Amino acid sequence: MKTSIATVSISGDLPEKLEAIAAAGFDGVEIFENDFLAYDQSPREVAKRVADLGLTITLFQPFRDFEGLPEPQRGQAFERAERKFDLMGELGTDLILICSNVSPLALGGIDRAAADLRALGERAAKRGLRVGYEALAWGRHVNDHRDAWEIVRRADHANVGLILDSFHTLSRGIDPDSIRAIPGDKIFIVQLADAPRIDMDLLYWSRHFRNMPGEGDLPVTDFMRAVAATGYNGPVSLEIFNDQFRSGSPRAIAADGHRSLVYLMDQVRQAEPGIALDVPVLPPRVAVQGVAFVEFAADEDEASALSGHLRQLGFRLTGRHRRKAVERFSTGDINIVVNTEREGMAHAAYLTHGTSAYALGLLVEDAAATVARAQAMGAPLFSQRVGPDQLSIPAIRGIGGGVIYFLDEKSPLGRVWDIEFETVEDPLAGMDAGLKSIDHVAQTMNYEEMLTWILFYRSIFVAEKSPMVDVVDPAGLIRSQVIENEEGSLRLTLNGAESHRTLAGRFIAETFGSSIQHLAFASNDILATAAALAANGMQTLEISPNYYQDLQARLALPQKTVDALKRANVLYDRDANGEFFQLYSTNIGEGFFFEVVQRSAGYRGYGAVNAPFRIAAQKRERPSAAMPRK
Repeated sequence: MKTSIATVSISGDLPEKLEAIAAAGFDGVEIFENDFLAYDQSPREVAKRVADLGLTITLFQPFRDFEGLPEPQRGQAFERAERKFDLMGELGTDLILICSNVSPLALGGIDRAAADLRALGERAAKRGLRVGYEALAWGRHVNDHRDAWEIVRRADHANVGLILDSFHTLSRGIDPDSIRAIPGDKIFIVQLADAPRIDMDLLYWSRHFRNMPGEGDLPVTDFMRAVAATGYNGPVSLEIFNDQFRSGSPRAIAADGHRSLVYLMDQVRQAEPGIALDVPVLPPRVAVQGVAFVEFAADEDEASALSGHLRQLGFRLTGRHRRKAVERFSTGDINIVVNTEREGMAHAAYLTHGTSAYALGLLVEDAAATVARAQAMGAPLFSQRVGPDQLSIPAIRGIGGGVIYFLDEKSPLGRVWDIEFETVEDPLAGMDAGLKSIDHVAQTMNYEEMLTWILFYRSIFVAEKSPMVDVVDPAGLIRSQVIENEEGSLRLTLNGAESHRTLAGRFIAETFGSSIQHLAFASNDILATAAALAANGMQTLEISPNYYQDLQARLALPQKTVDALKRANVLYDRDANGEFFQLYSTNIGEGFFFEVVQRSAGYRGYGAVNAPFRIAAQKRERPSAAMPRK
């Protein structure tokens, strides 16, 4: 499989775009005409730069408003095409994209369009060039790839073929299986884009909201399966129009794009086993069995304060590392690691972010295979020097430059606590609070990072994304989306901040980057847990009494139940499948906090309806002085 991307998909000037595309691992590039016109070097110099970067130019585009015009506009269109053919010769590319006419002058008619394309194909053939015809979703007369194919078929010229674009097909709800009847050798290039489902004008939707395959809601995999069934073996290219991408890092967006194509074609290979595809066989996506641990970086003073918070939650100090300044706190199936080393990744994380949950440990079936999958998806590997009697735990870099470690039960990694830690008794332990497991891990990031991390997690792990939810902060909106598996053993809530005035935005600003902002622990009896927390001296977040008055009116809960929830500062939600209870710690340090939840088996949400009341209560709280920012 040859991968390609249109220069319009990423930000920067043409040299920046080309360098980012090459660095991401693409084989080719579509030159978008405006990117070339804005550049001040000749087409031959551009061709040399492309070749020096190890790329080929797969397509020159777009050529607009060509077919079906009356005279004199028809003759002028052919003259314009000849000039573009001259340019293509100097650039060293042989394929031009002709998009279906949107001009009000266009006369329409399949035979008229076919005759024009055949005539253009004759001119292209004399130069060794090819013409690709694409149906724009908003084309005046041709807006369906089935009509575009009929025009190409009737043109009946070896140098005229079809260009397919997933957005133009899927945005109109056209069945992608209709592609299977098209001969693969008549498809000249395939362009791919995903998009969130939004009910709006097609042109505006296309120009502003496209994203990478796997980041949106369109059935791009089904589209590409149909293309693969034709026998097509040409370039698979990305054409993404997205306001967010236009202001993002060219290298980061290009890397996302390459990852999206590798992930997409891996899905197609698995879904169409009878079709020979020129794509590598990758390790399968990884099933996560649970969160093995969360590791905090801190100094000694702040570690002491953090340890106090953990003990109030019912954690016990259960182990000390044999060779490092690292402690393990446990309760139920939850492990929290506190690292106060003066060197290594944890120390670097502390110097950069202050006390922070910088590392996540996931339990998987095969840690080595997980890293192999992640590496195939372009995830950067992480390693650091290990001493005697220490395990080299497979890991990759995660959000905010943090680390994701992988443990499994089939290797010594499953005995890390026995191998690297000495068991200790905790004389300061409080009452067990009945916390059983980590329900979910909440990661806060700048909104423009969310698509990157959605694609990152989905391409590596067996997990899917939920619909995006708008969480109302008094200072602005937070976009929240969940990555989770069916079993509930992996739940990651991704919260994107657009304003620095929101609680999430302040957390990012004050901790210098995206990271885990809160951990949610599961309890089977949240009121009993609340009583234990109070006995341990923990102060829970105080919720406005107005919330409970509304709760009773809105959901008709018994007064006794509402009173119990109010006394414990517990929030409540329910849906058709079950109930959800949640309480929060007060702010710790620069906006970090803990959550305790109780969910019935059928409830799959995260209490989003309660988020505005939780955020308002947190803003009323003064940040704890126990863990000052240094």
